[in-house]
Amino acid sequence: MPKEKLEVVFAKCRLMRFISHLDLLRLFQRALRRADIPFSLTCGYNPHPKVSIRRALKLGEESDHEVAIFSLDEAMDPGEFKARFQQQLPDGIIIKEVSYKE
Repeated sequence: MPKEKLEVVFAKCRLMRFISHLDLLRLFQRALRRADIPFSLTCGYNPHPKVSIRRALKLGEESDHEVAIFSLDEAMDPGEFKARFQQQLPDGIIIKEVSYKE
């Protein structure tokens, strides 16, 4: 059971506009692992980090306001999450805001 959810507002621009929705999810999952963030896992045969992106963009489309929800096992300061997570992301994915999700 996740202890905390964080809502992340991010921009997807430049060359990253050519990344597909599923590849973006995998990118976020890998970045969570590399940043050593205490994420929650799904239940089932093949568990993976609980990440939800509000809407799927068409391939080649840029956006400066996309929303993703991250479930964490431990409480974490949104500022620390933003700093650690942004370091693991490529150019073109910019974290704009991180806040607690009720």
